[in-house]
Amino acid sequence: MPVRLVALVCSLVLNACGNALCVSSNVGSGFWTAAAVNLHAAFGFDVGVMLFCIGLTNALTNQVLIRRIDIPRFVGEIGFVLCFSYFVDLFTTIFTAIGMPSWPWLVRMFISLLGVTTFCIAISLYQRANILMHPNDDTTNILRFMYLKGNATAAQLIDFVPPILIMVVTFFFTHQVQAVNVGTIYSFFMNGILIATADRLIFPKLVHNFKVDPTEN
Repeated sequence: MPVRLVALVCSLVLNACGNALCVSSNVGSGFWTAAAVNLHAAFGFDVGVMLFCIGLTNALTNQVLIRRIDIPRFVGEIGFVLCFSYFVDLFTTIFTAIGMPSWPWLVRMFISLLGVTTFCIAISLYQRANILMHPNDDTTNILRFMYLKGNATAAQLIDFVPPILIMVVTFFFTHQVQAVNVGTIYSFFMNGILIATADRLIFPKLVHNFKVDPTEN
């Protein structure tokens, strides 16, 4: 448990830092973040509020996927979203203050790719620790182990379907797609691969603690 707690704290900070790198570099973000940006463009909803609503929806979806009511899991996921949002704002402010958004495009592209890689490593760590995690990543964890026989890539691809559909719908209102660029494409093809690779190479002694049967010890 102490090792899992350390992994949780480190991965929370890493995840927020990686997402902030993507936001600050402005060369594409993850699909769910891009979906929130496009909802903002189409309907005027605040991006932060939309990200929280997406997290809440994911948390509720997870209760359906695990086929039981798990209040501690639900509360923990909402708490994670709140902490995650705070750190994303903090890192984004720091990266903006040092002028990252105005750096050359090629440099920002590599920073965006680094950001995606960083948050994938973070996802691997807190999915293995399995104490608290972002509800969206818990969704992929549940899909991976309860429905897809441990296939991280397939779980990630399925998880991309809802935000892609959201962006298709918003496109009919705005006739444009925002926050989708090189980083988003890299995320689409590499998220599952990077997470599975991090499982093997980054802190390999931390093994998955996911339990299909809630009565397991």
